[in-house]
Amino acid sequence: MPVSKPSELPKGGGGRWPASGSGFRSAHWGDMEVGYTTTEPVDCTPGYQGLPGGVCPCPHYGYVFKGRLRAIYPGTDLPDEVAATGDVYFFPAGHSLIYEEPSEVLEINPAAALQQVMAHFESLAGTGRLAVDGG
Repeated sequence: MPVSKPSELPKGGGGRWPASGSGFRSAHWGDMEVGYTTTEPVDCTPGYQGLPGGVCPCPHYGYVFKGRLRAIYPGTDLPDEVAATGDVYFFPAGHSLIYEEPSEVLEINPAAALQQVMAHFESLAGTGRLAVDGG
């Protein structure tokens, strides 16, 4: 069984997602993707453009070691959800993420859904339209 400290997960998903830079570490374990993000404040909303509905199709299950992130649900009546230092969270698919403070976050996500998001971010980074670094 895999075991790792968050800071020892492979950078950029072990080379699968090089545009994510050093702020995103990730490993594929079974049908889940275990990721550790360290980032400065960033609004990820522009990165979801081009995905169905312009939102993230991946549900996120996580823990905030440090910082604060907000999930907004465009086109719905769902209220914003905020997770801050010490919080465990679940953000269902259909959101946009905004890291409101410098953050350190551990997430366990369905691998197939996260792969879709990361492949999209990589394609945007390849065009120079998006710089992805941990968000």
